[in-house]
Amino acid sequence: MSESPRPRPVTELSADEARRIALRAQGLLGAPDRRGGVRGVLRHLGAVQLDTISVLARSHELVPYARLGAVGRKAVEPAYWGRDRDGRPHSFEYWSHAACVLPVEEWPHFAFRRRAYRSRPHWNHDLPQGSYEQVIEQLRTEGPLTATELGGAKRTSEWWDWSASKVAVERALMYGEVVCVERRGWKRVYDLAERAVPGDLLHDDLDDTECVRRLVAQAGRALGVGTRSDIADYHRLRGDQVDAVIEGSGLVPVTVEGWGGRPAWADPKALAAAPRGRHRTTLLSPFDSLIWERARTERIFGFTHRLEAYVPRPKRVYGYFAMPVLAGGRLVARVDPARSGRTLVARQVTLESRRAVPDVARALAEAASWVDCSDVRVERMDPPELRDALVAELAALTA
Repeated sequence: MSESPRPRPVTELSADEARRIALRAQGLLGAPDRRGGVRGVLRHLGAVQLDTISVLARSHELVPYARLGAVGRKAVEPAYWGRDRDGRPHSFEYWSHAACVLPVEEWPHFAFRRRAYRSRPHWNHDLPQGSYEQVIEQLRTEGPLTATELGGAKRTSEWWDWSASKVAVERALMYGEVVCVERRGWKRVYDLAERAVPGDLLHDDLDDTECVRRLVAQAGRALGVGTRSDIADYHRLRGDQVDAVIEGSGLVPVTVEGWGGRPAWADPKALAAAPRGRHRTTLLSPFDSLIWERARTERIFGFTHRLEAYVPRPKRVYGYFAMPVLAGGRLVARVDPARSGRTLVARQVTLESRRAVPDVARALAEAASWVDCSDVRVERMDPPELRDALVAELAALTA
C-alpha cells in the first residue's frame, strides 16, 4: 500500500547524524542511566524481545547488559518479572515486535491487538471443546500456574505439538483474558488478567487509533529517526496503520542522506541537541532492538547480519549465534560465543577491519567477566592471521 502524502521535511540529516541519533535513542551513546537500571532500559525501549536461545546469556539479559555494562545478572529477572511493594507487576509479556516483555503501563495500548486476535477465529492448533473454559476455571480456582501445572505443555516431544491446555492458555493470553507477568525458571506463569493487571490499567477503553498512535510515538522515540517501515516494524504494525496516525504522533518529517530518498520521521527531542558522549563497546544480541530490523541495520551501519541458528551447520557463514560487536558507534565484527566451564569460547570471530582487534578484545573480556568466566579462548578467526593479535590483546586485559 502506498504511503499517504506528508508534510515538508523540517530538516535534512546526514547519514552520520542519523546513525548517532539512533544510537543515542537506543541508549548506546552517552552516559547510561544506571539509576533506572534494567526497568529503566525496558521503559525506554518500550519492548525487549524474548528468545529461548541461551549461549552467552538469554537475549533479554543481553539487552540491558549492552546498555548498562555488567549489571548483576541476578537483578535482571526481578527487574522484569518482579513486583513493587504494593504488588504491582513491573511488566507483562505479549506480542509486539515478536514475543516481548513490555512495561505493564503499556497494557491499555495493546487493546487494539487483543481485539484483533479475538475477532480472528482461525488458529494453527486444534482446541477440543471445553478446553478453553477448563483452563480459565483452573486458573481462577488454583491461582497462577505454569503450562506444566495446567496439564502439560506438549503432547509429544516435538516442540510444536502443544497440549490442549497449552493451546487454550496461549489463546487466552492473546485475547487478554490471561496474562504472564512472571516467569519461574524460564517457564511462563499464567494468571487471570483481572487478578494480575493493576486495576487502573485493566481496560480496553482506548480505540484502535489511540493505541496505534501511542505505539508509533513510542517507536519513534526508541528509534530516534526511522522510515515508515522502521517505525511500523518496531511493534509489527501495518504501514497503513502508521500512515493514519503519524501526523498526530508528535514525530516530525525529515530526510536522511543515503537513505535512498525514503521519507523518514524523527523524535523532535532527538533533533534538539546533537548526540554526544561515550560510545559503548559491547556484544549485541541478534535480537537487540538496535539491529533487529535487518534492512535498517544495513541502511544505518552498512552491516549485513543474519541469525544462523536455524541454518544447517555446513551453510553457516558466521556461526550459530553470531553477535555483532558495537564499538565507536559502528558494527565492527561478529563473535559466535559459547561457554565451557569458566571459559568463554569465541568459536568464530569475523572482523570487518584489522582496526577492530582491540575493540573485540575489550568486548570479549567484559562479557567474560559478566558471565563469571575467568578465561577467553579464541578458536576460528577471519582473517586467521589476526588471531595472535587478538589473543595478545585478551591476555593483556585478563591478566
